[in-house]
Amino acid sequence: MTDEKINVIVAIDFSDAIMETLHNISPRLNIVRYFPDVPQSAWEDCEVLYTVRHYPEPEQVPRLRWIQFNYAGIERALNKRIVQAEDIILTTVSGIHAQPIANYCLMMMLAFNFQLPRMMREQQQSLWLPNPYEVYKPIDMHRLTVGIVGYGAIGREIARVSHALGMRVLASKRDAKQPAQSPHEYCPPNVGDPQGDIPERIYPTEATALMAQECDFLVVTAPLTPATKHMINEKVFEAMKPTSVLINIARGGLVDEQALISALAAGKIGGAALDVFETEPLPTTSPLWQMENVIISPHISGNSRYYHDKAADVFAENLRRYLDKRPLLNVVNRELGY
Repeated sequence: MTDEKINVIVAIDFSDAIMETLHNISPRLNIVRYFPDVPQSAWEDCEVLYTVRHYPEPEQVPRLRWIQFNYAGIERALNKRIVQAEDIILTTVSGIHAQPIANYCLMMMLAFNFQLPRMMREQQQSLWLPNPYEVYKPIDMHRLTVGIVGYGAIGREIARVSHALGMRVLASKRDAKQPAQSPHEYCPPNVGDPQGDIPERIYPTEATALMAQECDFLVVTAPLTPATKHMINEKVFEAMKPTSVLINIARGGLVDEQALISALAAGKIGGAALDVFETEPLPTTSPLWQMENVIISPHISGNSRYYHDKAADVFAENLRRYLDKRPLLNVVNRELGY
């Protein structure tokens, strides 16, 4: 076994405790944390880079072999020259967002079913309706259907928590004939639906509108690629029930925002919970801000007080695999864009 050192740059503000955990993986790893900036002198011997926003030019990092991103969606990084270098492995922390985002989606489904936005407006007006039992009539959750667009780690955890409430679960994915999760995708223990057993039916992506006809909630979790841009469009909104709710926690570009605004204004769908938008921050001129059937959040559904700890767990496992020359978790397919 070689004793050659592997130089690792961690370009993020990981805590001292996380750094100690990483250092303890192997004496072969020379791991150095640089934040907020990486000095020019550090790049030359770098073999592994953990990054949020640092993208050196290929000429600066002749020994670089692997980039670990601190996030799941890398569409904004794909235009960087170093990311385009095909001899460099790219990995993400996909999977660590599954639990917080699934909880966020559950919160939104409950909020719309129990009309929480209306309750809050009435509270602000000190208004007690004379007929609350007629106005507030939630549907038992086990009578509702959720459709999940994109069945990766996040979609599978949404399926698990929804199924635990007795909800009917449908899903769509690029390869509907392969329901099981890849063994090379990161999945925390006891999370998600690794075998793809929960959905009553899995549709191909091109049949998303057909699936939407049956859904009370349509949750978008797919990655943004040229093939998926505006996949939730007028055709899908026309197929949805007038009472159904769209929940988007993936990327704003997956939804045709103007078509969504028109569908909401015309009552073609019942509402929307939106954490992501085509332009972020969402412009103050957007009609979405003023719509009573819309809940807006500022792209925080996947956030957690323990985000760095969870991301470091993925990195640590991948470092062990790298040392052992085993396949890494969450390797990006450049052709697919995720």
